[in-house]
Amino acid sequence: MADDQHLWGYPEVAAHLGISVQATRSRKSRGSLPEPDDTTIPDRPRWRPSTLHNWTPLGRGFRSDLHTSS
Repeated sequence: MADDQHLWGYPEVAAHLGISVQATRSRKSRGSLPEPDDTTIPDRPRWRPSTLHNWTPLGRGFRSDLHTSS
């Protein structure tokens, strides 16, 4: 993928969602995150910020009042 600096790994996704990195990994393993945009490095999925900005998490504990659509 040509534009690597614009991809988010687990730490950036966790910060965006307001959860821990471990919780982010757990959500990924349960299928509770959108499919990664880049899977070229095993065990290091990465997402475009737009993928996560356009996605609404489902499930217990999501605080929709903390996330605004821009």
